[in-house]
Amino acid sequence: MEEREVRLEKLHAWREEGVNPYPTRAQRTHTIQEALDTFDDLQATEQEITLVGRIVLSRGMGKTTFMHIEDGSGRMQVYFKRDDLGDQAYAGVRRLDNGDFIETTGHVFVTHMGERTLKVHRFRLLSKALQPLPAKYHGLQDVELRYRKRYLDLIANRNEVLPIFVARSRMISAIRQYLDAHGFLEVETPTLQRLYGGATARPFITHHNALDRDFYLRIADELYLKRLIAGGIERVYEICKDFRNEGVDRTHQPEFTMMECYQAYGDYESIMRLVEEMIAEVAIKVKGSTHFTYQGFEVNVEPPWTRIPLRAAIAEFTGIDLERYREHDELAKAMRTHGYEVDEKLGWGRLVDDLKGQMMKKGVPALRQALFLTDYPLDVSPLAKQKEDDPSTVERFQPFIAGFELGNAYTELNDPLEQRARFEDQARQRARGDEEAQVLDEDFLDALEHGMPPTGGLGIGLDRLAILLTDQETIRDVILFPTLRD
Repeated sequence: MEEREVRLEKLHAWREEGVNPYPTRAQRTHTIQEALDTFDDLQATEQEITLVGRIVLSRGMGKTTFMHIEDGSGRMQVYFKRDDLGDQAYAGVRRLDNGDFIETTGHVFVTHMGERTLKVHRFRLLSKALQPLPAKYHGLQDVELRYRKRYLDLIANRNEVLPIFVARSRMISAIRQYLDAHGFLEVETPTLQRLYGGATARPFITHHNALDRDFYLRIADELYLKRLIAGGIERVYEICKDFRNEGVDRTHQPEFTMMECYQAYGDYESIMRLVEEMIAEVAIKVKGSTHFTYQGFEVNVEPPWTRIPLRAAIAEFTGIDLERYREHDELAKAMRTHGYEVDEKLGWGRLVDDLKGQMMKKGVPALRQALFLTDYPLDVSPLAKQKEDDPSTVERFQPFIAGFELGNAYTELNDPLEQRARFEDQARQRARGDEEAQVLDEDFLDALEHGMPPTGGLGIGLDRLAILLTDQETIRDVILFPTLRD
């Protein structure tokens, strides 16, 4: 008989005895960790306590049964003796399985083997598990199964998995604390948008039945947050889910978490200072230091970070001088000559962006420390302001740590006429086959025409930052329920 069928029979036996195997409430006087921390006092006073938890290990020896139960704070042994409980109650003990949740009441003692234990006077079944724990609780090794059934991963690999998500939670809290302390207001903007924008990406499309029209899941919240800057909120941020209709790989998920913030009367220089200060503070709160190890590589995020112009980095680390290859075909040929892949559908600027990505993947040691790549081509930065001394370049930077691109930032373009011209150029790139080119947003342009002050803006991918701070290999390791291929 399959184990599930055996457990179902035990479930029915409980019900035939008039026991609800899924009672509404539980009682607990101590968490397991509290019981262990005060064990000597509890033993000396013979105080009766009640612990709850999941059975993770069980061994019966005739008239006695030892179990280990686990709650959110720790694990402890509990001891059942037939002579103390009586035949009927002890028969119930024999119907308990690993995975069941129970409530146990008794007093603590130390076994002959020196293990701190609760001697059970009475117990209750709190939840009957119909499926066995994975791999007899020795661990769940199938990586795909761990991602698809995260609840089993947390059960079987608790000590390895739970700290990752505790650190992720602390990271997000630390970011909020930093921004709140610096006068930023947290807001919420629409997830369903009539028109998507704020990034170069393909959107997900859904249909609103009542309005009988298509909507898009946001690819970024940038254009809404800048509307708020135009409306007079001088410092604003949002931590939210974004959705981009793209592939799944080591650093990409179609659903991911972003933090975007915008600061009126700032620019990309002030945002650089914000990034290095904020991430240093976050690292201290999560890792205890601004120095930590990622996949064996020593990382230092203490300010100030290295700043390298993008063109200079590409020239030094790929051998391609962008000043010599100002036309699409010339740059494409140079990339092939130097062994880089070329997507013919992309315009000149997008080829530069693609070359940058391939350069960073090479793992050059000089590019693996915390740094800012700055001053990007105008062609790939339709929302950024041009440099006053070089109109072909914009005031934009991207932060990198250990070769990971963490986000995007720039001095925001607030000239509505120039912004319209940039959108129109994006439309021409879309017509040439670039499906990720941005679309023209009339309402956003209307907001700019009402006036937006000089502004610095930033977007940080929190999943990628979590990868670094928890020393994980892929984005799937830091998302509780990642999107996976069938």
